[in-house]
Amino acid sequence: MPQHGPVVDSAVGATLQSPSIMADLPIIKKLEAEIEALDREFRITLPRLIREAAAQGDLSDNAEYRAAKQRQEFVNARITQLKHRLSGLAMINLASIPRDRAGFGSTVTLEDADTGEEKVFRLVLPEEVDAPLGLISAGSPVGKALVGKQENDEVVIRTPTVTRTYLVLKLRTIHDPEE
Repeated sequence: MPQHGPVVDSAVGATLQSPSIMADLPIIKKLEAEIEALDREFRITLPRLIREAAAQGDLSDNAEYRAAKQRQEFVNARITQLKHRLSGLAMINLASIPRDRAGFGSTVTLEDADTGEEKVFRLVLPEEVDAPLGLISAGSPVGKALVGKQENDEVVIRTPTVTRTYLVLKLRTIHDPEE
């Protein structure tokens, strides 16, 4: 995999480098599995389809051949994109992620100042975002409001439809042991 130099992930806000923690992230495993599947398609399945389509004769009028070649171009581009993303993720420097404030990998428990309702959010990479599960990017309105906050801080979250005030009840950073 070619190295593209240090990459800063805007959602993480840091350069990364800690294989022990980063290699264990589910998103890393997911990207690696997608690369493996696409690589197999690129090396084995698509060449076979292209050979079979080419064997049908005139390539200028061969829709199967054109479709297989287009798929080959797409798969190659996607593999390159995924490898570039993995390379960027490998550059994350966990030492630059705060131990006492919300940042990448933090789980933040909030209490709504008006209703007392508790909400839990985890700051994740953009590929992992799942808002209904509380997995949010640092670049989202909620994520931007949480980054840098500590326990007992007041958080004002502004979304396009509402502004709410919360209290940070609990903060667990990426450096803290799993509970």
